[in-house]
Amino acid sequence: MTPFRPRLALCPIGKFVFSHEDAIRQKRTLQSLLRAWGVDFVDLDDTLPDGLVRDQSHVDAAVARFRAAGCHALFLPHCNFGTEGAVGMIARKLGLPALLWGPRDEAPAADGTRLRDTLCGLFASSKVLHKLGVPFATIENCAPEDPAFRAGLERFLRAAAVADLFRSGVRVGVLGQRIDFFWTTIVNESELLERFRVELLPLDMVEFVEAARRRAQRDASRYAEEVRRLRDGWAVEDLEDEALSRVLAVRDEMLAAAAERGLDALAFQSFMSVIDACGAYCSFAESAVSEALPVAAETDVHGALSDLMLRRALGDGSPAYLSEFTVRHPEDDNAVLLWHAGAPLSMRDPAVRPRLGKHWILPSPLSGMTHFPLRRGRITVARFDGDGGEYLLAVGEGDAVDGPATLNNWVWMRVNDWPRWERTLMHGPWIHHVAMGYGAIADALEEACRFIPALAAVRLDGERTDHGR
Repeated sequence: MTPFRPRLALCPIGKFVFSHEDAIRQKRTLQSLLRAWGVDFVDLDDTLPDGLVRDQSHVDAAVARFRAAGCHALFLPHCNFGTEGAVGMIARKLGLPALLWGPRDEAPAADGTRLRDTLCGLFASSKVLHKLGVPFATIENCAPEDPAFRAGLERFLRAAAVADLFRSGVRVGVLGQRIDFFWTTIVNESELLERFRVELLPLDMVEFVEAARRRAQRDASRYAEEVRRLRDGWAVEDLEDEALSRVLAVRDEMLAAAAERGLDALAFQSFMSVIDACGAYCSFAESAVSEALPVAAETDVHGALSDLMLRRALGDGSPAYLSEFTVRHPEDDNAVLLWHAGAPLSMRDPAVRPRLGKHWILPSPLSGMTHFPLRRGRITVARFDGDGGEYLLAVGEGDAVDGPATLNNWVWMRVNDWPRWERTLMHGPWIHHVAMGYGAIADALEEACRFIPALAAVRLDGERTDHGR
């Protein structure tokens, strides 16, 4: 998946009182740090005197500059105090995720004077933003070199990237209708479009299968060579070359459909029509495609959105995986199994040879199911879901731990208090499917909900901060 890093509108705030020279110094320090950290930003140096908003008359020029630059998020560092009316108007007119912060004030000079009253100005601006109904995030009042500043900025940029999904619009291809006995994946298509700008594009399974079969015949020699290479790296059981070639064609047809229709994710029926047509399970195709974009098995549209949000928060192009909470650890009361099939290949444990084999639950002679454990690391899970017009994002973090081996794609995750997680999930609008990714990004996903109307965050791990609603 192509990494997305938001363009930051750097809008330094000053005021006619306190030291103008110190405000300029603070602004330059920020610019240097942002460049060093590789942040894509646009400032006001060519727009306003000294590149600072110091008066309400500066509002329109600043807004025009940031709109023309196509910014995705707004940073309002208070460099000496704060012109709160301008802060409110700029943030409201741009309608972008907004961030408040200011450098921590030094001790007063020997004569009792102060260069700035940044904290005071932040309180004034936050009141105006509240008054105007503008959602915003904050970083604690600290020095620019303080680790809390960089961590808070990174969290905000990840949150802004997630929020931008629903500002720009999301397109999910629904490949095959919902499996009739999966009532848990019923969604309100109209609400998703009206509230979140999520468009569901139906893709006819008959047409898809026919196109994949034509592709397999047309590119038979290329697929035959890929099958030979695949057998070198994988343990392939009870799967003929022709059937495996059709699975590869399903992979390529999914990628082609996504590219041709501008899809951000796929909700895939996964069984049984496409499996019967191929003569094999298509888990390998799901694994391969999910490196590039979310593939939600069992036509789980909300799962596809969960996966997509997690990938945006990761920010580096690495994939997420729509797994499911399955069983508790037999010995660790705070560990649980994350399991399913079709995991991204890059998430597997590199020490274990992957296998394509039979389905161990469904009584079928067909092969093609992926079997490999996932690697270790810090894990963030997320689930977007809703019923009765209320939408919530469940988020939490844990760590991969030892546990007994099982089949398909799996990892055991230890969390802080599994009984709390279980109660929360049972009483919310969520199902057992959760997107998982490697990294500690629950705070960023929680903060993103500040900027997504009609969506609130719930922390499964109880680490609720000031970033939710």
